[in-house]
Amino acid sequence: MLRHNLTMFPGNGGSVMAAAAVKPWWRETLETILWALVIALILRTFVVQAFWIPSRSMVPTLLINDRVLVAKFWYHFQEPQRGQIFVFKYPVDPKRDFVKRIIGLPGDTVEIRNGTVYINNDPLVEEYIEFPDSYTMEPVKVPEGNYFAMGDNRPNSADSRFWGFVPEEYVKGPVFLRYWPLNRMGK
Repeated sequence: MLRHNLTMFPGNGGSVMAAAAVKPWWRETLETILWALVIALILRTFVVQAFWIPSRSMVPTLLINDRVLVAKFWYHFQEPQRGQIFVFKYPVDPKRDFVKRIIGLPGDTVEIRNGTVYINNDPLVEEYIEFPDSYTMEPVKVPEGNYFAMGDNRPNSADSRFWGFVPEEYVKGPVFLRYWPLNRMGK
């Protein structure tokens, strides 16, 4: 049996009674859950997405099992910047997501001499590197619409040195917050 709420509306010659049906509790609950799911899917698709760090490639900046949030909309308003940590589809297998640091921008010439990265013949200051290596790579020019990405843990990172450039259309967005573990929460 449906309950009805009666509402008084002023009319010309007095008041008019109108009956408004009240939905059953289970229908209200179901609609609330469905709307919450729709909003969550929209937010995850276009705004913010959580990612889990499965490897040591970004140590010490990000550790195994860290959880981060990525602003998927950010690069619609601002171009990616050198030094930003970002998430992208792995160019070799686009079903997988990778997290690395942007090293080379479109048009840059990237070279590595005995572990030191050079951008357009200038050494790159990388204070975030705790574990350097002695890798050497001949100069390569980053094509337009692509990025050169590297992990912070150079000896343990599969990155652009080995599988090439990250196409712009594979970029998901910058990491803006580590939310887990709580004792390491922050930018």
